Amino acid sequence: MENAMLAAVKTLLKETFEGPEGNGSWYTESKPGSGLFGTLDGLSAEDASIPVHGTTIAAQTDHTRYYIWVARSYMSGEVPDKDWEASWKITSVDTDTWTQFTSELKQEYTALLTTIDSLTSFEEQTFSGMLGAIAHSAYHLGSIRQMVKAIKVPSQP
Repeated sequence: MENAMLAAVKTLLKETFEGPEGNGSWYTESKPGSGLFGTLDGLSAEDASIPVHGTTIAAQTDHTRYYIWVARSYMSGEVPDKDWEASWKITSVDTDTWTQFTSELKQEYTALLTTIDSLTSFEEQTFSGMLGAIAHSAYHLGSIRQMVKAIKVPSQP
């Protein structure tokens, strides 16, 4: 039987990244495509490069990927060298780089779920890493969704 806490963590991570299952949700819109991957799908490199209040969707996306990598490293008992500022320096991306960013985000997310499934020790650092991954990713999901609204302003007649 799976640990209830781990099951809840994975449910919330899946909602954050993949969107809600079925017709309900814990905190996102209960529509398909409400998760991070659905929100990013269909955005072009040009869209991801439009500055909104000093940052871009590309930077938010890469920063989320980076945070997941850091959290996963801590959960695995590693202490990674961190450069938090690097992702925030991203101002624009071309199509190949944007594809790379979204692909690497999906890879880190998948690796995070695999790491959670393989955990055998549940120290405070492990739980903090898991819960932090949910909170931090959900924060950036909200930021990105607001940025999408800002860049996709309907044209006025």
